[in-house]
Amino acid sequence: MYIYTKYASMTRQSISLTAPNDAWLKEQVERQEYASKSELVNDLIRQARKQQDQMDWLRTKLEEAEKSGFTTDTQAQILAQSKAQLDG
Repeated sequence: MYIYTKYASMTRQSISLTAPNDAWLKEQVERQEYASKSELVNDLIRQARKQQDQMDWLRTKLEEAEKSGFTTDTQAQILAQSKAQLDG
């Protein structure tokens, strides 16, 4: 029987860590925050990718705003729109 998981196509990597970083990873696993160091590293990468996507989106919006000129929207409206799109 074959069970499909979303991680079926994972690749194996070898990385070097500083002693403090390795100790921190081990501590997270020992505290049962994560099942393994690999799971933790993958989660950190996912978070970094999401943050990069958000920064790219914001950069694009700022560039569009600079090109579009002035707006009549209030600061609160602009903030609400931005938060809604980031959460969406």
